[in-house]
Amino acid sequence: MGTSVTACLGSLGRMPELPEVESVRRQLVPELTGRRIVDAWYDAHPHARLTEVALAVGHRIVEVRRRGKFLLLPLDDGPVSPARPLELVLHLGMTGSLSIGPTSTATGDPDAGLTHVRVRYDLDDGRTLRFRDPRRFGRASVVDADDYAATVPTLATLGPEPLTEAFDPEAFAAALARTSAPVKARLLDQRLVAGVGNIYADEALWRAGIHPASRRVGRTRAVALHRHLVTILEAAVEREGTTFRDYQMVNGASGRYADFLDAYGQAERPCRRCGTTMARTTVAGRGTTFCPSCQRH
Repeated sequence: MGTSVTACLGSLGRMPELPEVESVRRQLVPELTGRRIVDAWYDAHPHARLTEVALAVGHRIVEVRRRGKFLLLPLDDGPVSPARPLELVLHLGMTGSLSIGPTSTATGDPDAGLTHVRVRYDLDDGRTLRFRDPRRFGRASVVDADDYAATVPTLATLGPEPLTEAFDPEAFAAALARTSAPVKARLLDQRLVAGVGNIYADEALWRAGIHPASRRVGRTRAVALHRHLVTILEAAVEREGTTFRDYQMVNGASGRYADFLDAYGQAERPCRRCGTTMARTTVAGRGTTFCPSCQRH
């Protein structure tokens, strides 16, 4: 049924963040909303993070939502009402991708030559949703709606969404004041704010003039960091995320935010604010770029 559409995420070992996942969500909405899942297949590899995949069969996808870096697909009651509403939870890990294409091909290959397919959901319009994941760091799980603690504990403990009113600057500043962990580590752990990863943490800390390893961030700088996080994430969503190699949208286009990066990936280049050579270090186990002159501890 026509050409496949693909939403790919993952390059150079980096995990997609809120802008990339949100951009994919927006383009999946018209493709999946209202479609019924009529069959399922999954790779039963012991290291795959795939649970109760087949429970989605017979259910219609009500909508495509996002929470942090997760895609959430609430399902309708289906042929038999479950005890609680079900939800398909997808996380693309570091190299995961979603594609929608014909259910079968002339060659009889169910995946039309695609490699590393871990999950297939056949839809009622003759197409198939495929989840590819070369490194098996992604997830596909059907769970009771809003009940994530047992199966997807990270989702259960996510902090507020940064692009909503729930992300309050005073609460953010107070939470930072209660910890002695490096500020970048707190941004990455998802409990302070949902969806922020390596790229946008580096960017926001550079904008706020805060050293990524700083363990003390006063209220004034915390409020500024809050403001910059929101501004950067909004801009990145508008440009459909950051592309380095193989991230592309459902329509085949790439994210356009890479040209606007001030810190991430800028090591050994002049700081765009003060001209000092940007430095690279490691914070919370992640490569981190910062300006040694204008980002203060």
